[in-house]
Amino acid sequence: MQQLASNVHVSSHPLVAHKLSLLRDKSTEPKKFRELVRELSWLLGYEAMADLSVVPREIETPLELVTGSELEPKVGLVPVLRAGLGMVDAMLELMPSAEVWHIGLYRDERTLKPVEYYNKLPDAATVQVCLILDPMLATGGSSAATVDILKAWGAARIKQVSLIAAPEGVATLSGAHPDVDIHVAAVDSHLNERGYIVPGLGDAGDRQFGTFAGPGSEPGHADDETAEVVRRLQRDLGA
Repeated sequence: MQQLASNVHVSSHPLVAHKLSLLRDKSTEPKKFRELVRELSWLLGYEAMADLSVVPREIETPLELVTGSELEPKVGLVPVLRAGLGMVDAMLELMPSAEVWHIGLYRDERTLKPVEYYNKLPDAATVQVCLILDPMLATGGSSAATVDILKAWGAARIKQVSLIAAPEGVATLSGAHPDVDIHVAAVDSHLNERGYIVPGLGDAGDRQFGTFAGPGSEPGHADDETAEVVRRLQRDLGA
């Protein structure tokens, strides 16, 4: 196994390993898949925020005054549409006061390069720490582009939280932005010729939302029977 950069943090928690195995299973239905994404996001988010700073805060318990702690930086969650949406609720459970800002990027199937199609960030940064939420860190192009956007926006600190990463994606993001910490459940073997992580879990967005790219798509998409139903529907609609 190759040596990972110091900014890459792979969870060693047994619950993460267990839930990730269930997530990879191609027989896992969308409802269960979404639940697992949420659970893994909670665990990885907990680890990703372990080094956030706090300030003292005096509170009164039923018995006496005591000095407690209050999170110092404002945190922003940046789910990359659409797959990142499934990670938001879990992170908001950890950080109810976090702001949520959406960035839409899609990967051009020919060039594998990211193309921005949605960005509603305000003019200036309103948070100090941004957590980019994207289940799959594949080529790394979308993540690096998102970091470019957030740095131009004025975010002081940025972290990437993904379920699975490919070595190529880690290298791309780390090479472009070595100051960005990457928190993942696993770093897999490689990318195939279509830019999918191997062994991976298929397309995280499709598996969460019960959609697929059509016949001949990657494992984790539709089977032959389902594909035939879609072809028939398409023929009927075109009639």
